[in-house]
Amino acid sequence: MISVIRLNRHIAKAAAAVNWIAAAAIVLMMLVTTGDVVLRFFRVSIPGAYETIGFLGALAIAFSLPYTAVEKGHIAVDFLVPHLPGPVRIVIHSINSLVAFFLFALIAWQSILYGASLKASGSVSSTLEMPIYPFVYGVAVGCILLCPVLLMDFLLHIRGVEAQ
Repeated sequence: MISVIRLNRHIAKAAAAVNWIAAAAIVLMMLVTTGDVVLRFFRVSIPGAYETIGFLGALAIAFSLPYTAVEKGHIAVDFLVPHLPGPVRIVIHSINSLVAFFLFALIAWQSILYGASLKASGSVSSTLEMPIYPFVYGVAVGCILLCPVLLMDFLLHIRGVEAQ
């Protein structure tokens, strides 16, 4: 049976790999923005630049969530918790991880349902007339990939191991 620590390492590697998709989306956002700004000097613009950047931004955020959670890069405000006894801290961190797991599982599920309704209705973006549902599914995938990270944090906290 695979150990929890080893499984956590595999999840961290998968999160790091998915983070490259987020990085590519950010690079594409930068290229589209730069191209649009430069072309405006010649009184030309890239059609749909605004909506393309919005779609890429959604993917960048969704696919960076798992890696950011693995690296503990999210903003956290700890005034009280660090001063509490160890067992109380473990309970608070465990509850936090479990609630976040259920929240992002719910967001993933609702994103899948929303993407399916957009696909069924044939919704497209206003300028490029590009289907919207693949980007909503992308958000769902990012949230789905975040769930094992949060579940692993919960299991590690329950075992008294500091999540890495």
